[in-house]
Amino acid sequence: MDVVLGVDLGGTKIAASWVDRAGGAGAVVSVATPAHDGPDAILDAVAFLVDRAMEGNDEISLRAVGIGTAGVVDVSTGTIVSATDALTGWPGTEVSTGVGERLVQHRGSAPLPVYVENDVDAHAAGEVWLGAAAGAPTSVLVAVGTGVGGAVVIDGVAIHGAHHVGGEVGHIPTPGAEGLRCACGLEGHLEAIAAGPAILRRYVALGGVECTDARLVFDKAHAGDTLAQTVVTDAAVALGRAVAGIATVIDPHIIVIGGGVPDAGPIWWEPMERAFRSEVIAPLRELTLVKATLGSRAPIFGAARGAWRLLDEGAAALGPTG
Repeated sequence: MDVVLGVDLGGTKIAASWVDRAGGAGAVVSVATPAHDGPDAILDAVAFLVDRAMEGNDEISLRAVGIGTAGVVDVSTGTIVSATDALTGWPGTEVSTGVGERLVQHRGSAPLPVYVENDVDAHAAGEVWLGAAAGAPTSVLVAVGTGVGGAVVIDGVAIHGAHHVGGEVGHIPTPGAEGLRCACGLEGHLEAIAAGPAILRRYVALGGVECTDARLVFDKAHAGDTLAQTVVTDAAVALGRAVAGIATVIDPHIIVIGGGVPDAGPIWWEPMERAFRSEVIAPLRELTLVKATLGSRAPIFGAARGAWRLLDEGAAALGPTG
């Protein structure tokens, strides 16, 4: 059986699984990301994980690797255009080439195609292929967790844009975020008020009890802490208004919201959706707005989907006699 390997390369861990053409998958294996040891160490870790994921699977044939990674990616070359310091020295890294070379060295086999895209684009591709947006011709995915990411998908393919930043919704200037610093270094962006760490920082800055994790702020909001409830509501409303703006421009068939923050439940989701519905024009008020369904496996499936597409495009380029 032919398979590809989908890899989710994040700031804290790298996870991978083999995936067949129908979306059947093996067990997910993972390793801690050597995030601050430099690009070579990260690429070594990816190659090691590929080997680990394929151990004991002699009956299947690995055809390609797909990687969803943090950072802005030039998909045509598999190179990191820009990134935050979550991965030290990551900008400029030729991920596709680096992983491909290591796989030849590790496996002693012919070079494998390696597809690389942004992790949120991979997340969206997974949801479009096998999750909440399956079958939708156009969709928008917004992931709200340690940051705020997004993707616009048309006919199963994420739109990357002229500068490789298509779908970067976290950097939309957003009412309510004035004076709040975003991870990109500018102020007033959506991520600066809506992401998990931003919720935590704002709660503490406004006089809340010192917390170590945004989940504790959500716990306090559920328990009736009025300041926590205000901060959570403000974050949710900011997200809802921003998504309304995106929907007005794109007019997608469905909007999927993923990431860890929506797991807070109705205390976050309800004000977010109310803000969205109150901001959009009449034709968009019944637009489907749903929670992502694939969880942490979404970027693995999406990266694998990209790898399958890369193989298909290569076969098409060779022609019928190739």
